[in-house]
Amino acid sequence: MFSRCIIRVPRFHRGLATHASVPVSTSHPAVLHLKTGQSFAGRSFGAPCSVFGETVFSTSITSYTESMTDPSYRGQILVFTTPLIGNYGVPSNITPVNSQDVGVTLESSTVQCSAVVVADLAERFSHHAAVESLAAWCARNGVPGITGVDTRAITTLLRDQGTTLGRLAVGEDATLPPPKPEEYWDPTTENLVAQASTKTPYELNPTGDVRVAVLDFGAKANILRSLVRRGAAVTVLPWNFDFNTIRDRYDGLFLSNGPGDPNHCMPAALNLRRTLREWNKPIFGICMGHQVIGMAAGLDAYRMMFGNRGHNQPVLALASSGSIKAGRVYVTSQNHQYALRLQDPFPDGWEPFFINCNDSSVEGIKSTADSGRKVWGVQFHPESAGGPLDTIEMFTDFVTECRANKLQLGLHTDGMIGGKNEVPTLAPDIPRRVAVAA
Repeated sequence: MFSRCIIRVPRFHRGLATHASVPVSTSHPAVLHLKTGQSFAGRSFGAPCSVFGETVFSTSITSYTESMTDPSYRGQILVFTTPLIGNYGVPSNITPVNSQDVGVTLESSTVQCSAVVVADLAERFSHHAAVESLAAWCARNGVPGITGVDTRAITTLLRDQGTTLGRLAVGEDATLPPPKPEEYWDPTTENLVAQASTKTPYELNPTGDVRVAVLDFGAKANILRSLVRRGAAVTVLPWNFDFNTIRDRYDGLFLSNGPGDPNHCMPAALNLRRTLREWNKPIFGICMGHQVIGMAAGLDAYRMMFGNRGHNQPVLALASSGSIKAGRVYVTSQNHQYALRLQDPFPDGWEPFFINCNDSSVEGIKSTADSGRKVWGVQFHPESAGGPLDTIEMFTDFVTECRANKLQLGLHTDGMIGGKNEVPTLAPDIPRRVAVAA
C-alpha cells in the first residue's frame, strides 16, 4: 500500500551543458627539471615542445584560464596546487569592444605562461560556456604542460627554497640528462614588461565622461574592463610613454600590473616622478604599477623568496580611503615576485596603506593627506577575475575622484581643456578601439 504512494521523480541530466573533449591521444613522456637538482616525471599535454622558465606556484582554486592569460605570468612555468585542473574547459575568448567590455573574455588574447604543471589533467570537461579542452587550448597556443606529477612536493620545494628556474622537457628531450646550472634561462634578466606592453596607444570607450590614461606594463583585461564599466574613456599607452607630454588631456592616470623585475621600469618611474611633482590629479597603480609608484616616491623594490600568487592573501588596511576602512582585513588576489621594502621613516608625503597579514610585506602605499596629492598603489588585484572582490570598489573610488577633480577644475565633459579627444600618436593609422593586446 505504501509503495503505491511513492512519487516517481524524473531524473534530470546536464547533457546540454556538458561537452566531452577527445582524450589526449598524442601524450609524450615529460620531465620537469629544477635548477636545484630535482626532477619530476609525468606525461605531456598541449604543445609538444620543451621550454625553460621560472618555476612558480599558485594556490588559486578556480580561474586557471584567467591565471594562464595574465601577462604577469610571462616567462614562468606555472604550477597549480589545486589537484584537478581543466574540469570546466576553456571559453571563447572574444567579446565586443564597447562601454562594457574590451575585446576578450579572459585576461589577454593568448596564454602568457611558458608552461603548465598539474597533478591531474581533466581530459573531459563540463561547462555551458566551454568550447575546448585545456589540452587543446595549450596546443593551439604553443604552450606545453605536464600532468601526473606530485605538485604538493614541487610546491613544498618552491616554498622552502624559493622560486626556482626550471625546464619542462617533452618527448625525446625527456630522456636527456637535466640541463647544467648555467644552461637555465632566467626570464627576469629580460625586460618582460617591454614584451607584454602594447606597442602603440589605443582607446577604449571613447564616449566616457572622464578620461583616464593607462600605462600598460602588461595590463590584465579586467583592469581595463573595470575602468570602462565605470564610465571612463581609457587611453592605453606603452609602458615607457612619457605621460607628461599629454597629461593635461586627462583626468587621471592608472599604472597597470606587469611581469618581471620592476627595476627594468626605471624609465617609467623617473617620468612618473616628474608627474608627481608637477601634476595634481588622481593616480592609481596595481601590482607592477604600485611598485613603479613606490620607486618614483623613493622606495626600493626587492625580490621575495617565493612571492605571493593565489586568491587568498589577507591584507590589513593601515589607513582609510574611500571604500577602504583602516583596521579591516581584506582577502585579495595576488601574483607577484617583487615587493616594496618597508622602511622607517617612509618618504616624505607617503604612508603605508596595506600590509600582508602572512609575511608583513608592503601591500599598498598612498600619499598623505597633507601632501596635497591623490595617489594610491596596491600590490594586490582589486579587479581579480574569479574573485575575491573585497576591494573592487577601489576602482569606483578612483573614477569618482577623477570626476570630482574634473568638476573642481571646471573642465568640460569631453575631458580635455578646450580641445577634441585624440589618441596620442606614435605611428600613423593608430586604431581608436582594438582588442586588448597580448
